[in-house]
Amino acid sequence: MPSTETQPAASTLDFIFRDLPSPFGPSSDDAIPVWPIDQESYPDWVAQQEPLWQKWASSSDFTAAKNTILLLPDTQGEIAGVILGLGQNNGLEADPWPYASLAKKLPAGLYYIDAPLSEQAAFHAGLGWALSSYRFTHYKENDPQKARLVLPRPEQAENILALAAGTQLTRDLVNLPTEDMGPDTLGDVSEHIAAEYGAQITQIIGDDLLAAGYRTIHTVGRAAAKASRLIDITWGRSDAPKVTLVGKGVCFDTGGLDLKPSSAMRNMKKDMGGAAHVLGLATAIMRTGLDIRLRVLIPAVENNISGNAFRPGDIIRTYKGLTVEIGNTDAEGRLILCDALTLADEEQPELMLDFATLTGAARVALGADIPPFFTDDHQLAADLANHAAAQADPVWRLPLYGPYAEQLDSPIADLCNVSDSSFAGAITAALYLKNFVEKTPSWVHFDVFAWNMADRPGRPKGGEAMGLRSVYALLCERYKS
Repeated sequence: MPSTETQPAASTLDFIFRDLPSPFGPSSDDAIPVWPIDQESYPDWVAQQEPLWQKWASSSDFTAAKNTILLLPDTQGEIAGVILGLGQNNGLEADPWPYASLAKKLPAGLYYIDAPLSEQAAFHAGLGWALSSYRFTHYKENDPQKARLVLPRPEQAENILALAAGTQLTRDLVNLPTEDMGPDTLGDVSEHIAAEYGAQITQIIGDDLLAAGYRTIHTVGRAAAKASRLIDITWGRSDAPKVTLVGKGVCFDTGGLDLKPSSAMRNMKKDMGGAAHVLGLATAIMRTGLDIRLRVLIPAVENNISGNAFRPGDIIRTYKGLTVEIGNTDAEGRLILCDALTLADEEQPELMLDFATLTGAARVALGADIPPFFTDDHQLAADLANHAAAQADPVWRLPLYGPYAEQLDSPIADLCNVSDSSFAGAITAALYLKNFVEKTPSWVHFDVFAWNMADRPGRPKGGEAMGLRSVYALLCERYKS
């Protein structure tokens, strides 16, 4: 199909790669202390303070409830200190979000945490503060965060800022509407990232996908005005352990001829959330220089409608050679992923991870905040669960239950892209993908929502990175030089 794509507005790329003021500041005698205190400890703490603060605390009816703050004055009426309420049974180790709430509420100034924080608690404090500074401002200005923090452990700055940058990129890419974040722009963003970190990149675009054998990617995207593409980034020394990330890049999903209702189509700009995740994760990895041979594969398409749109009942021969009967054109994500997974599997990486906004069934099972993951590697699953708990970045394992695979049988092709059953949709989708990973010893599939339903401290409504911190922590543990 001839491409009618246009180059994205320069302002879009300028926005994505904008320079932001640091949320952190240098240590200073002028910095204002912050005391994180839970409700059980609060009465004893107040009793030990000067009468002015005791009276102020009493008149404020402050109880150290979670995510509340109390500004303590000096005799001149200036801020002398801040109490951060941690609530009940919510110690300093718990999560980043009280610190994100603190950063959002404080007036301009420089602050430091006056408490004996452990390494993990200090990391949470810095990360929560950094994530709270995120604003999506491409189309509407928002007030910047003006409060800055003296990092409790300055040596953690590199990792905190790398994760914050990866999260910001993920959020920005998901939040941008498709007119400014189509397959072409996603390719340009990938080119920019590759140039920034000295990575190699290729893109197979439009009808060249057919010549290379990537028929499912071409088929899903052929009805769109902007040409589909397969983005392939490699970085790191060639003999380092191979880690491959694969991200679903459906930049908009109408459902195709099996058209979605308007309510379900409203936020389908986020259907490239898997691609956004792997680019955000890759940014953190390359920024901190993990010693791996990183590969990032993104099949980028729009699932649109025109006279040449693919149809229910069509049969596609995949890059692997398996034939797939189309049971529903709205199950397009697994189609574009299967060719990318097959390509990744040829290289037999030590570890392969894919991220995709794949099924509504995952949301029915676990809600909006917890992405399920699927793997046959029990040690990997245990490691991910441990890191998820430590990073306050929840993920949950669901089974690759083999007997359900027969639900994908087709009488006229090797398999169908959907099950006839309304049950276990997230599992059957993962089982479909498993057909295309044979040589890789350790593979995990994440079915992410990539979206915050409501505005919360450090987690504004809109695009979100889910499972990214857990995976990054796992990779750091395994490959940090």
